[in-house]
Amino acid sequence: MNNNIFPCLWYDGDGKESAEFYCKVFKGTITADTPVVLNIELFGQKLMLLNGGPQFKKNASVSFTVICDTEDEVQNYWDQLLDGGIALMPLDSYPWSKKYGWIRDKFGVTWQIYLGDQQSDQKIIPTLMFIHQNNGRAMEAMEFYTDIFPNSKIGSVLKYGDGVGDETHELPENVQHAHFEINGYSFFCMDNSHDHQFDFNEGISIVVMTDDQEETDHLWNSLTQNGGRESMCGWLKDKFGFSWQIVPKKLIQLMSGQDQERAQKVVQAMMKMQKIVIEDLENAYNS
Repeated sequence: MNNNIFPCLWYDGDGKESAEFYCKVFKGTITADTPVVLNIELFGQKLMLLNGGPQFKKNASVSFTVICDTEDEVQNYWDQLLDGGIALMPLDSYPWSKKYGWIRDKFGVTWQIYLGDQQSDQKIIPTLMFIHQNNGRAMEAMEFYTDIFPNSKIGSVLKYGDGVGDETHELPENVQHAHFEINGYSFFCMDNSHDHQFDFNEGISIVVMTDDQEETDHLWNSLTQNGGRESMCGWLKDKFGFSWQIVPKKLIQLMSGQDQERAQKVVQAMMKMQKIVIEDLENAYNS
């Protein structure tokens, strides 16, 4: 499993409480615990929780599909996530699954709990919903992402016109459900024409850990092309408004050294950057 690509969830001080909750629900472990950043591991997958402040709220434009082997497993996760949460689609039988439900938990994270066949060793799959100005662009997005990343492919694509479920208000050529991989990491995506009161934002982003400056430059330049936008500290938005963090592994190595004074110099240098430049980090560390 590729743990160089993983989701980052934004919190306003309640990241630790959320980390403990998810580790209880999914029998995971907390692997890093600082006041700002927590990492958890669920089913061998890494998720990052960032206590960033009140600026961004997580929403259902990015949900997490959990593929379950049995109805009891679906029920178990559903019952726990419903504690303080809200059912967005009730747990029931649907044309695409004998037992399925969509829920927003008490921390604002949305989950699709799904009885079905797990096609890879990745049990939790980020699911992107293309709405508003992006509605009808799910196929374009999959082609865009799989062209940029190595070891990538578009898998199964189900369109609304294929006749699964009663979605007569959706355009038949739009994507009802699709699977794609970037560098071996799985995503689902869909188009949706409802006038939701939310869209992609920094509340949920995808972190990509890079090996060197060449990879960093390639991903940064490719993802920001054709209407994307550079932000600070390795953050960017692509042309669909979806947020990425392009983070060289060298940054983590320099920040996690024993010399706290040098590590702080690295942090200060990084805070002034948009795209992360490894040479400038090393110069700060050695200054």
